[in-house]
Amino acid sequence: MQETKISIQQAFSNDISSAMASDSSCSESEPFALQALDDSMEPEFATGCIIIIDPTGLAKDGAYVFAKDNADEYIFRQLRIIDDRYYLAPLNDLYETIEIKGISQIEGVITQRAGKRRSYHKNYY
Repeated sequence: MQETKISIQQAFSNDISSAMASDSSCSESEPFALQALDDSMEPEFATGCIIIIDPTGLAKDGAYVFAKDNADEYIFRQLRIIDDRYYLAPLNDLYETIEIKGISQIEGVITQRAGKRRSYHKNYY
């Protein structure tokens, strides 16, 4: 399976991110939406579903998170904390679990998912 990752430069190379960086408002703490681009988090998050990320959310064991991996690329995974070690785990067994240095690599917590049908909408609190 081919995993989709986005470099930080790619993710924030548009005009909106540069405006956010130069703005001193609280926009960096506002929730934002992204689309799941691969099947690494299926069956809970289907390819193409929209996820809402809260940059101020509490990242705890079992939470779905938006994080930086060790190559400084963004990745969407489930946070697992085992014996004070931090892991980013996919739900699809065809993908690899990644150990990260710590909670500082977490950029936000997934709070909602939306799909093509209303019954596919779900909140994660």
